Amino acid sequence: MIPPRREFLKSSAAVATAMLTSLPSLHATILDDQPIRIGFIGCGGMGTNHLKILSQRRDVQLTWVCDVDAERLAAAGKIVENGSGKPPQATGDLREILADATVDAVFIATPDHWHTPAAILALDAGKHVYVEKPCCHNIREGRLLAQAVERNGKRLQVGTQSRSTQFVKDGIAHIRNGEIGEVLISKAWNSQRRGSIGKTESGTPPKPLDFDTWLGPAPVVPWRPNLLPGVWRWWYDFGCGDIGNDGVHDIDVALWGLGVDTHPSRVTCFGQKNYFDDDQQFPDTQYAICEYPFADKSGRCKQMIFEQRIWSPYVQEGYENGAAFYGTEGVLILGHSLGWKLYGPRGKLLAEQTGAGDLGAHHQNFFDAIRDPAVTLNASIDAGRLSATVVHLANIAARTRQILEFNPTTETITNSEASNAMVRRQYRDGHWAVPQNV
Repeated sequence: MIPPRREFLKSSAAVATAMLTSLPSLHATILDDQPIRIGFIGCGGMGTNHLKILSQRRDVQLTWVCDVDAERLAAAGKIVENGSGKPPQATGDLREILADATVDAVFIATPDHWHTPAAILALDAGKHVYVEKPCCHNIREGRLLAQAVERNGKRLQVGTQSRSTQFVKDGIAHIRNGEIGEVLISKAWNSQRRGSIGKTESGTPPKPLDFDTWLGPAPVVPWRPNLLPGVWRWWYDFGCGDIGNDGVHDIDVALWGLGVDTHPSRVTCFGQKNYFDDDQQFPDTQYAICEYPFADKSGRCKQMIFEQRIWSPYVQEGYENGAAFYGTEGVLILGHSLGWKLYGPRGKLLAEQTGAGDLGAHHQNFFDAIRDPAVTLNASIDAGRLSATVVHLANIAARTRQILEFNPTTETITNSEASNAMVRRQYRDGHWAVPQNV
């Protein structure tokens, strides 16, 4: 049986801070024959996928599950119990997990607005972190998260699992080996048929849901039927649109193959709702262009292009979601979770590979990095921030209808005060999860 949800630390932010700062900042090395003890936060769609895989492993132990929906929390507990033979402790308050000094790492699969606040709290409590994409809800949070990783010396893996998928790694290796020449442009796309979220009015949250905790550090808004589950992605306060949902996977791969290790210096994006007549706030149609100046000061730029049509019933270049790499001697077209094809001059097919996404390999890389400091994370905070920042800049440009000049060092938009204000977000006054220095 799963223990009942407990009321926990409702008094004040000061109590939470005192509790977390009293914990040791670092855990001892985890031996190979010891299981990594995990607390899991956010047990919805992607969270369930993680739990089904993790509960089958014998080198980890799911000691906690956390969700603000009592029914989903109970279902998560059963998944863990059925897979591992042992029920986890259950809570609706993530601070209970962070207060448990026996927990080595946490997985965070909450809505986007909780990603960075929860991850920073976990890092400061001495936990390693696996956080779903995008790693931050806004550009400023990304920097704060990177600082938290650095000051705590813990490992953080971002949930862009293509970085650990073998066929994707092989495709990138072909690019790195120079088989399509110098790559000057990459393109990512998200072309699929979504459904309308409809139009609704505010109402009363269902009883299994602790809506106030779900809101967390975000501004307080009324509950409405098309806010959750899942559809929070289409609201400014909680998600990042489909560019931050599916698109960020392909943007991440596009940047990886393009070979850039910094933010873009100039971004523009045409984005609007061309198809859906509903409440969603983000564009259903987007075309973004990012420029990355060459380090040699030659004036040349690499480009990363992103296309999105979430009303489209057909695939693009053979793949619903994907990335293309345009080189001086050829092109490589890569389909998300499907495979790739490499073409030389005059469209001659030179190589191809099929495959599938490998979430388990991404988990393995995270666990290997926890056990061995010499292991490189496949999706570090540095990589995660590059793709997330593109998402946020594209959304800002679409909302303000401007060409944005961006300083990659200071992470500020330099040609528009109104746009630069959107590098940050508004938080709920006094909430215990609001990161410092936001």
